[in-house]
Amino acid sequence: MRKILSMLQEIRQLQVKAKGGMEAQLAEVADKYRYFDEQLSGITPTSTGTAIEEVMTSADFTYAIQEFIQRLMIPAYQAKRFDFEQFMKPDLTPNFLPVTRYQRRAGLDDLEYVGEKGEARPGSVPDATKRQYKVEVWEKQFDFSMRALVNDDLGYFSDFATAMGQAARASLEKYVSRMLWNATSLAFIVGGGALYFQNGRLTSSRIAEARMAFNQRIDARGNPIAATLKYLVHHAGLVDTVRMIRQSTLIPELATNAANVIAGDFVPVEDPYVAGIAPNLPWYALVDWRATGIVPFVLARRQGIPAPLLLRRKSDVETMTSLTAAGGGVSPLMGDFATGNVVVKIHDEWGTYISANDGNVFDIQGVYYSAGTAA
Repeated sequence: MRKILSMLQEIRQLQVKAKGGMEAQLAEVADKYRYFDEQLSGITPTSTGTAIEEVMTSADFTYAIQEFIQRLMIPAYQAKRFDFEQFMKPDLTPNFLPVTRYQRRAGLDDLEYVGEKGEARPGSVPDATKRQYKVEVWEKQFDFSMRALVNDDLGYFSDFATAMGQAARASLEKYVSRMLWNATSLAFIVGGGALYFQNGRLTSSRIAEARMAFNQRIDARGNPIAATLKYLVHHAGLVDTVRMIRQSTLIPELATNAANVIAGDFVPVEDPYVAGIAPNLPWYALVDWRATGIVPFVLARRQGIPAPLLLRRKSDVETMTSLTAAGGGVSPLMGDFATGNVVVKIHDEWGTYISANDGNVFDIQGVYYSAGTAA
């Protein structure tokens, strides 16, 4: 059995290492397996002169493995991440009131020829588009029995606090994903016509078409704008397709010697939350708002709250040495006076631009969408 535990430890360490785990994580895996081994063998950190020996039956082994997986393996599960920060413009609001932002939809007038002793005509500035948004509060409360926390010798509370942080991150990722894929946003983009939408499945040729569509964008005066394709946000089922496009010297879907000229011209971003059934998997092309000044989507936070907060309710229990002595505070892990429950809460604040017509699309000039169906 000790050989089996050793093999399980090596397998888990290889998995963590393959995912880019740090040395501290590898050491933690070894510590947990060592703890498991010591408990099975009856050895404790304070034991002296204790020989390592097999003390379990085959029935005990099955139960122990199940217990070990439930307590150690499941809390270590890492959900997929949606790295939306690459293409999402961040903004800060001072409070919970709506903030106003103005988008200039065109540049200034062109210069005009003025003859000798002529007078220049006055120019004009096109009206900017008004955009408003605000942040909202997002929370979830959890409570635990004080006895459950005390009885759990593997630090369940610490593991669960980490899990709550991951849940907060996942909630924000799902919110951002809905910005892109909700019906109102998509209908607004589709209504823009061929320069903003197509039905085609993801291929290098279709990406080239998206890039060409960006290159044809014009402002309110009819002047070309610098809308350049940078990010490709795609369904998780298109990971291999994206890799093939990026690593191929020639265009993968064509039986010719045509060079793959778009291989290194975009940054893929996998969205694990978008719905789709193969082979009809949707994808987005977006500009880089930092380089172009065109903001396709925006995520606002309230100033001073850059990340979720883990809050814990202070215990209302006090200790008393006698009936007349003054009481003293106790650890929050004692819970409340009535039930002994320990109450914690995740608190976060975020928001975005919302319109009945535009959905969450802040500037349509920065987006290109494909339903991923056969054209």
